[in-house]
Amino acid sequence: MKKDLVTLRDLSADDCEALLERSLELKVRHAAGISDQTLQGKTLGIIFDKPSTRTRVSFEVAMIQLGGTPLFLSAQDTQLIRNEPIADTARVLSRYLDGLAVRTYSQDLLNELAAATSIPVINGLTDLYHPCQVLSDLMTILEKKGRLEGLKIVWVGDGNNVAHSWLNAAAILPLNLVVACPEGYYPDEAILKAAVEDAKGEIVMLSDPEEAVRDADVIYTDVWASMGHESEYKRRKEYFAPFQVNEDLLIRAKQDVIIMHCLPAHRGEEIDAEVLEGAGSVVWDQAENKLHMHKAILERLYNLTNR
Repeated sequence: MKKDLVTLRDLSADDCEALLERSLELKVRHAAGISDQTLQGKTLGIIFDKPSTRTRVSFEVAMIQLGGTPLFLSAQDTQLIRNEPIADTARVLSRYLDGLAVRTYSQDLLNELAAATSIPVINGLTDLYHPCQVLSDLMTILEKKGRLEGLKIVWVGDGNNVAHSWLNAAAILPLNLVVACPEGYYPDEAILKAAVEDAKGEIVMLSDPEEAVRDADVIYTDVWASMGHESEYKRRKEYFAPFQVNEDLLIRAKQDVIIMHCLPAHRGEEIDAEVLEGAGSVVWDQAENKLHMHKAILERLYNLTNR
């Protein structure tokens, strides 16, 4: 039976723990020059109709380093652009490929694609979720702090797709998550409600960033206007100004707080340049860890599907 990663809710706590353990192991092995060829002979189709740097490159390199072959397909170059039914595309690609990583706008489209394939489908980002990003973020926190449980993790900014996946993570793992957004820019109400109901730790929703980051172990931010919201940029820039992650905000957090950003970053907007480049910033390790987490995800989904 195949295993997808369409949202983090597709994973169990055991799945997440296995991915975290394996991604950290793969990072150590890669640094030691050990070549793992666990996906030799396997293929990964990568279909993106949203721009990408880190997600695309890390999936392609992950597949290559594991001995497999990535095949990048722009959505504009497929028959989907000519209104071929999604199910038809899915069934055909299932005959050619061993897995699909998809970056698109609509979560419904991704769900339909996953439902029609016989191969694993991985969400490389939709407007609603970004599960692989948060898995690599969890890896980074575990790498830097040595644990996840008991830490205060604070999201500061827009209640966007990454925030939604953090909420999903808190419904699976024992995380203490604080989400601080301006009123009117909270996460999706249904996603928030479901996460709070299933929370393994504590989930708190606030509109005061200063209160939110008090004694924080981790502070995470993202751009104020995600892809698809560029037309709101001017209004958001003014409205989100009090939510900038800067030195004035950090003095309320723990002294050893780590700063995270999934990139690309707009220095001087959601995050101050000195904070992004400062001693507490782990954003470059965070970006690197996408590669190792993607390797772990590919291994696990392919292995579970081929049982």
